[in-house]
Amino acid sequence: MTARVEFFFDLSSPWTCLAFNNLPDVLERTGATAVYRPILVGGVFNAVNPAVYVAREQADNRRLQHSWKVLNDWARLAGVPMNFPSQWHPAKSITAMRFCCALEEDQAALVRFARGAFASYFDRQENLDDPGVLAAVADAEGLDGAALVAAAGSDPVKARLRTNTDEVIARGGYGSPTIFVDKDDMYFGNDQLPLVEAALAR
Repeated sequence: MTARVEFFFDLSSPWTCLAFNNLPDVLERTGATAVYRPILVGGVFNAVNPAVYVAREQADNRRLQHSWKVLNDWARLAGVPMNFPSQWHPAKSITAMRFCCALEEDQAALVRFARGAFASYFDRQENLDDPGVLAAVADAEGLDGAALVAAAGSDPVKARLRTNTDEVIARGGYGSPTIFVDKDDMYFGNDQLPLVEAALAR
């Protein structure tokens, strides 16, 4: 069965963490399936959405300040622990996303690893950029952490992350998570999951 949903994601985004945890219920209610596509959100921002960096530098940015409150409201609603931001924010996620790319062909393993990595960063406040932390997450999910460390440094995995990132940019994406329904119907963020569900129901 062809997946109707494509979920382009980066592990460093708290809104992506929420959407990742909320999407399965949407899929269950609609009978749809999803394919998870790792990207490097920093590459997306650099290419098409540099305003994100400007907003982070504005200490009096009311919208950004309020977003922390809304984030915690959504986390409470979803039942997702959200101890964020931590000392590691904003995280460098390139190594973590290469781990994900190394698992992309095994979607079940990718989902297990991503779930564990989200909990590591957003619940336990561990360093998402530390290969040792990532390997421990993988091991805890029944995967081979040492093998993933090696794979993450390989040229094919690095190329895959660049290709995925370039693809989401070319298709109109500007952040994480970017969600497509039936190839070209694009949605962005946890807040738009009700719209994703409505699209799947049509």
